[in-house]
Amino acid sequence: MLTSIASESVATILCTSKQTRFDIKTVDYRELDIEGLCITVVAGPASEAASGEPKKKAAVSKAKAKARAEGLELLSDAKLRLKAGQRYALVGRNGSGKSTLLKAIAEKLIPGIPEEARISILQQTDARGTNTDAPPPGAASSAGTPSREQGSVLEDVVEKATARSDVEQDIRALSAGINATDPMGSVRALRTIRHARNQKHLFQLDKDARLRSGARGMAARKALTAFEKTTAESKAMIEQAGEDISPETLRDETQEALDMMADLQLQVEPTRMAEIESNAKKILTGLGFTDAYMAKPVASLSGGWRMRAALATALLQETDILILDEPTNYLDLLGIIWLQKYLESLDDDDAAPTLILVSHDRDFISVCTDLLVVKDKQLTYFHGDLPTYESSLSEKKLYLTKMQEAQNKQKAHIQQSIQNNMKAGKANDDQNKLRQAKSRQKKLDNRMGLTVSAKGGRFKLNRDLVGYHLTARADIDVPRDERSVSFIMPQPPDLRFPGALLSNKLRQAKSRQKKLDNRMGLTVSAKGGRFKLNRDLVGYHLTARADIDVPQDERSVSFIMPQPPDLRFPGALLSVENATFRYPTKVRTKTPAPPVLQDVSLMVHMGDRVGILGLNGAGKSTLIRLLVDETKPTSGTVTRHPRLKLGYYSQHAVEALQAMGRADESLTALSLLTGEVEGELDEGELRGLLGSLGLPGRTASDVPLTKLSGGQLVRCELARLLWKCPQCLILDEVTTHLDYETVTAMREALCDWEGAVVLVSHDRWFMRGAVEGQIEDSDDEAEDDSEDEAAPRRRMVYKLRAGKLRKLERGTTEFEESVEKTVAKLLRG
Repeated sequence: MLTSIASESVATILCTSKQTRFDIKTVDYRELDIEGLCITVVAGPASEAASGEPKKKAAVSKAKAKARAEGLELLSDAKLRLKAGQRYALVGRNGSGKSTLLKAIAEKLIPGIPEEARISILQQTDARGTNTDAPPPGAASSAGTPSREQGSVLEDVVEKATARSDVEQDIRALSAGINATDPMGSVRALRTIRHARNQKHLFQLDKDARLRSGARGMAARKALTAFEKTTAESKAMIEQAGEDISPETLRDETQEALDMMADLQLQVEPTRMAEIESNAKKILTGLGFTDAYMAKPVASLSGGWRMRAALATALLQETDILILDEPTNYLDLLGIIWLQKYLESLDDDDAAPTLILVSHDRDFISVCTDLLVVKDKQLTYFHGDLPTYESSLSEKKLYLTKMQEAQNKQKAHIQQSIQNNMKAGKANDDQNKLRQAKSRQKKLDNRMGLTVSAKGGRFKLNRDLVGYHLTARADIDVPRDERSVSFIMPQPPDLRFPGALLSNKLRQAKSRQKKLDNRMGLTVSAKGGRFKLNRDLVGYHLTARADIDVPQDERSVSFIMPQPPDLRFPGALLSVENATFRYPTKVRTKTPAPPVLQDVSLMVHMGDRVGILGLNGAGKSTLIRLLVDETKPTSGTVTRHPRLKLGYYSQHAVEALQAMGRADESLTALSLLTGEVEGELDEGELRGLLGSLGLPGRTASDVPLTKLSGGQLVRCELARLLWKCPQCLILDEVTTHLDYETVTAMREALCDWEGAVVLVSHDRWFMRGAVEGQIEDSDDEAEDDSEDEAAPRRRMVYKLRAGKLRKLERGTTEFEESVEKTVAKLLRG
């Protein structure tokens, strides 16, 4: 067994895998085949408890210390298999270990990953203070300062992708030594570089010696000991006096220095670097950088733009395995579609890297050819897209459930016949009956289970159940449903004045009662596909759906929004009339700033669905700030219903919570909400709200905000909004950091909620469902929804460009088509 350890300030990642007899140094490093993979995260040491603490607290502290020592097991005896050039979508819920697995692969913590493999990774970054609606600001960001931040963005991307500075540093050292008047100059420069390379190789040998065991471990430790002597000798040679070096050695090493410098100069030759720089410009342009932005210093970039530069670096590098963890965060739709097309174009290259992608954007993730699913501490593989996988899983579950039910009936029948034969045999001393009962009992104990192979053919013991087993059949393992994610959003109250709205409500109630009586039941066919009335329920029936007779799913995670108070009089919730906004005139130049918004008009009523699309810099964030009263228009008016309660989710919500956590390290989700509700809700109600959003028990009360993941912080921010019972939700990039199942549940909940929703998002699939009301069910279901919505709600998608707001008649599809045309021009150029 091989073990690898990576220490961090707060946790340690332990990776183990099965040892292989074969050499892992293969010709193609784009492939991985690792069995018995186990990954455990062990928390760092906790501070000692005070000596005077009560015994009960001391016992709890000991229990927590024991849990930290044992660690959290994320993968157990899993198989990691990657095929060269394939594109894998890594799918799993928040907290399942996706980011930890990617980190372990990228840093080669998993034994069995060759050191020669080139692996590039883009990790989720902490973009503090990011404003994706504006270009990179001129002032330096307060985020971390990477190396060479005084250089331009283009220079920084090229340097990081090629390690040009290290090569140029070696060239300068060799050139200075060769051109020196001292004949020993070139020799000392050569020996210095050689010693530095020996130290890097020594580090790798030390890692191998710690990882390996048995005979191979002994050989690795011997190699380490021998090379330690070589490294010590190379250090001594740097300090060797000139008179002790023979003329032959001086001549040979001088020639070696010349050869090394020639090789290094080939790596940074102008033609090669010009080609790399040209590719870097194309990538940066596709990600939204103009020529002016490329020339800006890296230090002037905000967090979101730094993430784009890091993405450009990862795409530019020559790599065997490319890992992208949520690359669409902070990208607008132009950048998302360009990245999607760029990754697809890599197929044209025979040496295309193997791609591992994590994304909550279901439309973007369709670029992948295979799924890598993290579930129940295992890795499972599926060739196809996400909708096909979900349909296949549903079909498999239904098939195995029916097989299990049929076999349970068969078992009951055999058991009854055994009892009858035993009773008759003992009463009449009939040995045949007793032998028959014994034979049937043996069959019941040994041959009940799967009767088909994994491919659906006839089960054969010596082929399908190799090895030692207690029975001659494998158990029927029905796929267990994960705890499903659902959002339950209580409807906002009616307006108190009767009128057209009241009659619409009556028609809607009648339509819903009809649906409840007639169309509730099975919504999938026997094969797991879409339910069709004329195909799956032929003949006369009292209802249009068959009853559901399969086991119910486990209790879902509810998204509960308390009922908001009534509005005393009807009217628009939000009204923007001819609003124009521009920043103040610059003092130095006396030049008025161009308008960010120009003659914008927007009306939002109860029940409306409003989607706002636009590229970064179009003014979406400015429009949102006008709606939530964070800023005032330069001209025009913005009015709000006097009794309106507004729920606003900012695109910077996660960063704001992280900053609050850093300011008060003891702050938890529960303590934060307790301070904000000011006694309006008790602790039980707050725990219920947080638990329904996926922050149950000790996660809400004991885990500090700084230790929560991005998805958990999103849930915390949503809880801060929902306890206030808003009638209108303004959601700015709410899907960032969430897993795809939570995004799906939120989409479905927003479709049915009767309050108003204003949505800003680059997630096309989410926008189509939440705002445009598109569904993926059968035509019959679409008919149901049209009947259900007897009072049709207003659904509008707007495009914001150059400060002007325009309604899109064909919604998201129209905007997507215009962006695809722009992307096609960028790829051709």
